[in-house]
Amino acid sequence: MANELEIRNMRRSEVDELVGWAAREGWNPGLHDAELFWDTDSEAFVAADFEGDLIGGGAITSYNAEFGFMGFFIVRTEYRGRGLGNELWHARRERLLDRLHSGASIGLDGVFAMQDFYAKGGFVFSHRNIRYRTDAPTHPTTTLLDGEDIVPLADIQFKQVLDYDRTCFPAPRPTFLRGWISQPYALALGCRRDGKLSGYGVVRRCREGCKIGPLFADDALAAKALYQHLAEFAADGPLFLDAPENNPAAIELVHQYGMIEVFGCARMYLGLAPVLAHERVFGITTFELG
Repeated sequence: MANELEIRNMRRSEVDELVGWAAREGWNPGLHDAELFWDTDSEAFVAADFEGDLIGGGAITSYNAEFGFMGFFIVRTEYRGRGLGNELWHARRERLLDRLHSGASIGLDGVFAMQDFYAKGGFVFSHRNIRYRTDAPTHPTTTLLDGEDIVPLADIQFKQVLDYDRTCFPAPRPTFLRGWISQPYALALGCRRDGKLSGYGVVRRCREGCKIGPLFADDALAAKALYQHLAEFAADGPLFLDAPENNPAAIELVHQYGMIEVFGCARMYLGLAPVLAHERVFGITTFELG
């Protein structure tokens, strides 16, 4: 029994440890990611113990049992290559399936080197999400349309934000969203056209610099207006944005602002790929929770 892997729920303090591992892997988590992710779904965090030591973990987030997301999958370096990560990953997948309604889909953002492994587990490639970086955020003047303005997201009725978010994310996520848009050391803004929400974005402080996520907008004009104002928050740089390649306008935006590709993940789904307004997604929210 001593040499068997024990799979169990994580304790809150262990999530901080997991986030620390993620920082050392170069994932650059936000300053408040641990508490926000825990508050979203405390049952999502799975630990793996081997010979009495915590050797790995990951998140299996359930959004109202309608959609699941697997992220934060880490095994300590000295325990890799021994089949333990394989056992942990499959245990997490089965646990998440048990937490979802029958037929619900699961998403993940996996590093490219693991894409074949995830495919063997039933996941099908959808598109690439690419992390871009700029060390000197620039925000050239963007002319707002008549009747358009950029306002604090707190000035927008939360239901409007939630409804807009639902067009870009596979399930309602009110608990996550409330915390995400009001977290400390962050800025959340909305774009309005004639009083109607036409996009929103959040930028937060991370271990290194700032990261924008999400950046959702009706079109490139609204996305650029939001980016311009969010970039001011990160004026001392660096600034990161995770842009989906299945929205050409998102890739055009990062190139326009001089951002450079530094990392990437394959978005994959187990089950049917959700129907989303991909043309509105200029930056995903996180690689860890979707």
